[in-house]
Amino acid sequence: MTVVTHGDDHPVNVEIQPALLRERFYPRSRQTVRPAREFAAETLHAWGVTCRRDDVLLCVSELATNALLHGVPPGRGYRLRMLRYEGTVRVEVHDSGGGRPCIGRRDPGAEGGRGLLLVAAVADRWGTVPRVPGKVVWCEFAVGEGGGGGQVGEGGGGRVVGAVGAGGPPDGL
Repeated sequence: MTVVTHGDDHPVNVEIQPALLRERFYPRSRQTVRPAREFAAETLHAWGVTCRRDDVLLCVSELATNALLHGVPPGRGYRLRMLRYEGTVRVEVHDSGGGRPCIGRRDPGAEGGRGLLLVAAVADRWGTVPRVPGKVVWCEFAVGEGGGGGQVGEGGGGRVVGAVGAGGPPDGL
């Protein structure tokens, strides 16, 4: 369907679906990883997304943990933002710390250091975007238009790609 708006003769496509967005701010505390994961689960449920649920929740946990360990300066926090558009769920973790996360060589016997490796293995795409201050680490999952049913895509794309700008920092970051 095409509509002409009042005072303008340019056609407008009214069938374009706007992105769904939910976000929440968390203080710098390791106890916030579980509430972030619960918020993500509630968001997926509200959107009717059932496929890739475990993959999304794993990546939320890993990205939130990485932000707390490496990105959030004392006295600050991080923002978890989730978007759904065009058959995709995007998870973003915004923090105000410096540096750019990357998958580096890890000691096989080390207890940690595998978070981004897991994200790269499970998500269809992931990457980082600089912001002032800090960065956004994001990952995306193909969930199909309905969000339910069988798994769309197998994950493990592990492609780091250029990202859409994330805008300025929210308060407290």
